[in-house]
Amino acid sequence: MAVVIFDLDGTLIDSAPDIQGAVNAMLAAEGQSPLDLATVTSFIGNGLPKLVERVIRHHDMDMAQHARLTADTLAIYNQSDSELTRLYPHVIDTLKTLKAQGHRMGICTNKPLGPALHVLLHLDLGGFFDVVIGGDSTDRKKPDPMPLQRAMADMSTETILYVGDSEIDAETAVNTGQPFALFTEGYRKRDIADIPYTQAFSDFRDLPGILARIQG
Repeated sequence: MAVVIFDLDGTLIDSAPDIQGAVNAMLAAEGQSPLDLATVTSFIGNGLPKLVERVIRHHDMDMAQHARLTADTLAIYNQSDSELTRLYPHVIDTLKTLKAQGHRMGICTNKPLGPALHVLLHLDLGGFFDVVIGGDSTDRKKPDPMPLQRAMADMSTETILYVGDSEIDAETAVNTGQPFALFTEGYRKRDIADIPYTQAFSDFRDLPGILARIQG
């Protein structure tokens, strides 16, 4: 049986509205104007510190405050209870199918581990995954191969299918030499044709078949 490791934000879940809420609450406390959902979504992908850096640069704020503003945004986000975060269609049924087929599953995300575990619990996803690697679980973040390699090591495997939604996830898969399934409905910033992938899909019901083809 295969090991399938998923990205989280933009892949299994649409969390951008809750992230936008946390960013705008931080900005309001700093006397800054709010950002629309499309702008905040465009900042997602390299982890919370990078997102906050992009917010600071967008508003021409003081970069010396980056650590404090990152901590403030994280604290606000942790209090949000993931009220606006939603699963993409057919995720639960697909995870049930993969689990019933005997496949082991994990998470490798740039989202901090605490919030990642919280949202998995909130959406009743925790029981599907043997391993969860967050953006602060290793010294480096995706697309560096270290987080995915850590997930693979924790699951005692050298061969996986990595599933993600962005060019960052694609680069992570390339850097670890693993096949990559691109979910096209997430937070990618490039055209699909400009992202390297093994298979691409827009409907999670297609994923078991993709996995079967990759396994040969």
